Amino acid sequence: MTTRVSTERMITFLLTTPMFENLAPDQIRNLTRIVDVLEYQPGEVLFNEGDIGDAWFALYRGKVDVIKSTEAEDKEIYPLEQGACFGEIAILDGEPRSATIRAAEASTVFRISRAAFEELLEQDCAAASKLLHQMAVMLARRARLTTERLSELVREAELKHGVTQIVG
Repeated sequence: MTTRVSTERMITFLLTTPMFENLAPDQIRNLTRIVDVLEYQPGEVLFNEGDIGDAWFALYRGKVDVIKSTEAEDKEIYPLEQGACFGEIAILDGEPRSATIRAAEASTVFRISRAAFEELLEQDCAAASKLLHQMAVMLARRARLTTERLSELVREAELKHGVTQIVG
């Protein structure tokens, strides 16, 4: 469902959101013309793993869960709260969504379509270039955290199963 958020509130929120913090107020004002404001109720799915990545999002209000499907079950990976941005991976690489996003509580999101974002990039829009840079920084940060977590899991598995590395 689409809802109404004033341009001033949208600008204020985006200025305090890490993804948008390097943009000037006039650049954000320019972006607001391509933002759709959507409402979701608890349990509603914003998008499913495997869907075409047609937009990326900023969470204005509420909380959503990132869910990854396995053969056995759907597993909640982590929650995202106000100010979080998500969905940018599919926007960047054109591949299907890597996870499902479901509203954990009543939530309002700002949606930027892939087509509108690509149009800004083609116009050599400074705001779009800055956002692209912020996406790269955020994804690099997530990759580092994922690597750290994977290392922890490997160490835990080695300790649990008594696996040791033999140095020859």
